Amino acid sequence: MYKHFGKEVVAAELGLPAEDATVRAQRVRAEACATHAPRLLQVQTVWLRVYKSFMEAIDGIDNGVNQYVSSEPPRYQSSTDLSARVGKLNPAWNEEPTAEYSNAQFAKASALAGAEFLDAVRYFGKTWLPGRAPVAAALAARHEVHPSGLIVRLAQYCPWKEHLYELEAEQGIHPLPLFVLYADEKANWRVQAISKSSGSFDNRKSLPAAWAGLRDEALSEQSGIPGGIFVHAGRFIGGNATEAGATAMAIKALELE
Repeated sequence: MYKHFGKEVVAAELGLPAEDATVRAQRVRAEACATHAPRLLQVQTVWLRVYKSFMEAIDGIDNGVNQYVSSEPPRYQSSTDLSARVGKLNPAWNEEPTAEYSNAQFAKASALAGAEFLDAVRYFGKTWLPGRAPVAAALAARHEVHPSGLIVRLAQYCPWKEHLYELEAEQGIHPLPLFVLYADEKANWRVQAISKSSGSFDNRKSLPAAWAGLRDEALSEQSGIPGGIFVHAGRFIGGNATEAGATAMAIKALELE
C-alpha cells in the first residue's frame, strides 16, 4: 500500500504535486539542497524517510524479521511500539467478540495508526527536510572552521545527523568530519562527536578521556580553555559558553586521545 500510494499521501499532506519522478529525483538529489530542490524531489525524499523511520519497522515486525543479527536473546522486551499497541486492540482470546465490537476496535486501530503515520509525514516534511539546507551549507564551509575539514559548524541548530550521513555519502567526502558545533537553546555552544552510523553509540572520535564528567571551572582548568560548561561522561558531547570556546574544544579534541 505504502509503496504504491505513499507518494500521493505524502504529496497531499504536504501540499506538493503528486506526480512521481523517481529517476529525475535521483539525478538532481545531489545537485540542490532541499529548500531549492524541485517539489517532486521533496516528495521522494520524505517518502523514503518515512519508510525508513516508520514503515520499515512495521514491515519487519509483521514479517518476523529480527531487528538485530545476534544469537543472543534481546536484553529487554518492548510492548510500546505501534504494532504492539494495535495488537492490544484485538478482541481478547477468552471473550466472544461480536461483529460490532470487532469493527469498533478496528476503527480505533485504524485511527491510531493513521494519526501516527500522518505525524511522521508532517515531521519529516515540515521539520526534518528543511534542515537539509543548513547542514549542506555547513558541510560545504567546514574547511573555514578548521583546515582539516573535520569540524562542522551549524549556523543554527536543526535535525542534522541523517542529513549529514546522506550528504557525506552522496558527495564522497573524505576524511569524514568528527565533530559538529552548534548553539543550544540558552545561546551556549555545544561540541558533539559524530557517531559512526545512525543509531550507533560508537563515535568516529570521542572527546578526550581527561575531560569526561568534568564541569565548569574543573573542565576549563583541565582543558586549558575558558568558559567550559561540561563534558558528558560518555564523551559524546560537551559545552562551552562561547562559540570560540567550543571551537577550541573541538580543535584540541582532534589532537588528543
